[in-house]
Amino acid sequence: MLMIQWNNWTRNSDFILLGLFDHSPLHTFFFSLILGIFFMAFIGNSIMVILIYLDAHLHTPMYILLSQLSLMDLMLICTTVPQMAFNFLSGNKSISMVGCGIQIFFYVSLLGAECFLLAAMAYDRYVAICYPLRYPILMSDKICGLMAASSWVLGSLDGIIEVAAALSFSYCGAREIPHFFCDVPALLTLSCSNTLIFERIIFFCCVIMLTLPVAIIIASYTRVILTVLHMSSAESRHKAFATCSSHLMVVGMYYGAAMFIYMRPSSGRSPTQDKIVSAFYTILTPMLNPLIYSLRNKEVARAFMKVLGIDKAAA
Repeated sequence: MLMIQWNNWTRNSDFILLGLFDHSPLHTFFFSLILGIFFMAFIGNSIMVILIYLDAHLHTPMYILLSQLSLMDLMLICTTVPQMAFNFLSGNKSISMVGCGIQIFFYVSLLGAECFLLAAMAYDRYVAICYPLRYPILMSDKICGLMAASSWVLGSLDGIIEVAAALSFSYCGAREIPHFFCDVPALLTLSCSNTLIFERIIFFCCVIMLTLPVAIIIASYTRVILTVLHMSSAESRHKAFATCSSHLMVVGMYYGAAMFIYMRPSSGRSPTQDKIVSAFYTILTPMLNPLIYSLRNKEVARAFMKVLGIDKAAA
């Protein structure tokens, strides 16, 4: 009897992820495309983490922070795509409340951590270009490690708060989440409770976690651009702009999509738009990041050739 009651409670507490696709030929093609992007992102970010770990020449603050970005992207794409693929292939779209909570925690934590990490990377470039002689002091290994650790801790704190609050509400009805993963804004639309105060708290947290890092990034790169324009060497200007433009491309893609999702009023939300934009920065951006940084970076390319045994001189 107790087992039957437990099974009924577990079944009733499950959510249904409506997903991105049905089983039409066109949607099957898009699903296969996303799987291809997932494997490219998984391989690309794994290579970046391994290369930076193995090559002593890359054990500098800029590359340590870049390795953390790749690790976050790797974990982020593994948080959403495998569950979506399992639901699509098995036909079982349900996810338990515990599974939903775990997904929310990792998703929110990684998004928040990446926000702060991108600001730390902007500060690193600001110090390297504007104060090159003081760089070893202002960006020592200890300070770099503290920045990276702080990004993880602040992101995890946000994840704990949001998952604890979101799962404390009562949910009723069909319990169908109009998304391909458990996202807090989509989940709250199913709640029987009054979530207005929590939604305002989420908005306030998003203002802090998005606008504060963006302000740091804008301030850092404003100083960087002014410094670069006054450089006498054309080669130095080109190198500085190449490094900074890679970072700014990532920042633009990431923050643009995140602000679109989390800083709009709930009345203006469209489930279809939210799913498409979420797919962009949780699936496509993690694939593009290693390409953006590696294709435009000679040191990363040299380290890759060295691992393959092609660059004999470097070995």
